[in-house]
Amino acid sequence: MRIDKFLKVSRILKRRTVAQEACTEEKVVVNGKPAKPSTKIKIGDVVEILYATGVLKFRILNIKETVKKEEAASLYEVMV
Repeated sequence: MRIDKFLKVSRILKRRTVAQEACTEEKVVVNGKPAKPSTKIKIGDVVEILYATGVLKFRILNIKETVKKEEAASLYEVMV
């Protein structure tokens, strides 16, 4: 699955276009490398999103095409 779609499906970012813009501006890092919107992800990858106020770092636990709002948080694990 593409990183931009995962960020939207998991509800980490609200819209896919927002996820694409974040990737284009090099604010998304997958396994230590800047990610393009089309970067393929897999279970176990570590993703960092660079916000103005800090960094969100998480590990991908599951990949699904669609998921209910209540189950979205089960797709990733936030790392401290």
